[in-house]
Amino acid sequence: MNVLGIDIGGSGIKGAPVDTGSGTLAAERLRIPTPTPSTPDAVAEVARNIIENFSSTPGPVGITFPGVVKSGRVLTAANMDPIWAGFEAATFFSAKLGRPAIVLNDADAAGLAEMRFGAGRGIRGVVILITLGTGIGSALFCEGRLVPNTELGHMEIRGKDAEARASERVREEKDLGWPEWGERVGEVVAKIAFLFNPDLFIIGGGVSRKAEKFLPVVQGMVKVPVVPAQLQNQAGLVGAALVAGESASPA
Repeated sequence: MNVLGIDIGGSGIKGAPVDTGSGTLAAERLRIPTPTPSTPDAVAEVARNIIENFSSTPGPVGITFPGVVKSGRVLTAANMDPIWAGFEAATFFSAKLGRPAIVLNDADAAGLAEMRFGAGRGIRGVVILITLGTGIGSALFCEGRLVPNTELGHMEIRGKDAEARASERVREEKDLGWPEWGERVGEVVAKIAFLFNPDLFIIGGGVSRKAEKFLPVVQGMVKVPVVPAQLQNQAGLVGAALVAGESASPA
């Protein structure tokens, strides 16, 4: 079954139909820059454009959001317009897009995809995925079950939010070399490892395509295996489509 997934990020909004049986994209994804300001109406307009581009894929749509999401309601929006905090996103998108919309945290969606189809497939114990992008997202799994809405990117590192030191945006803005940035990411991973004692770390986000440039530095700072996400920057929209497809399937 093909289900449309849309991944909302601080810098871009991506969408594509997903074959939920294989976790592969059924068409080339469409990416549109996140509007400024990133208000609900502006973001919904982008989502509508993506849906129109893939009009041959009917049914529900899965939508990720970079913040805490409970029962379709956004609770935090660190890298989006603050109007999103407390916003009933699922109800809003369903009405605006004219089809059922399932909204969930972006890193949780990426983690679900990696656990089903990617680097976490078949791994038991505790698995943690962190996504490196505009901010730092996280997804925590215990024996294959998601513990939703962890916000490990906001834990304190050297007096700042972890994402204020080690996100990909920080690397670009400060023009950090890969080894120097890798040390910052490794510091974050090491603290998470100390707190949760995971069996596997997965590093996601678009920068996972360049894992060989910084992951050896990260791995050298922790004993836990650290691997790049296999679905890379497609994991979020794949996970969103998975959840939307399962919500539409009969029990």
